[in-house]
Amino acid sequence: MVELASYKTTTEAITVSSTTAGAAANVLYTCPLNHNATIDALMFSNNNANAKKVNVQLFHKEAGSYKHILKAHSIAANSTYNLLNNSHLHLHSGDIVVVHGETTNTIEATISVRERYNPNR
Repeated sequence: MVELASYKTTTEAITVSSTTAGAAANVLYTCPLNHNATIDALMFSNNNANAKKVNVQLFHKEAGSYKHILKAHSIAANSTYNLLNNSHLHLHSGDIVVVHGETTNTIEATISVRERYNPNR
């Protein structure tokens, strides 16, 4: 049996420059090979004086497709949004979280993840 109790944490942050979905979107996080990951926080900050929309997609490696987990969500001017709000999202090796906005360089995205080594992945 594989022991998954120990983990390491990582936090990534980007300024979202892409306005296109799928493979052209900005990569926020990629689950490493032979790992499972639990997303503990997924935060967005709008640094603009106007409300801006953000989109988040998950590339599910096993299915080979992108699925929206947040679509055209409006964030008020100069404010933040916590997508998970005390929930978690679980990823497997090769899964990717991508982000795109309605305009370039107005949204900042931050993700905090627990990664667990799993040689069966």
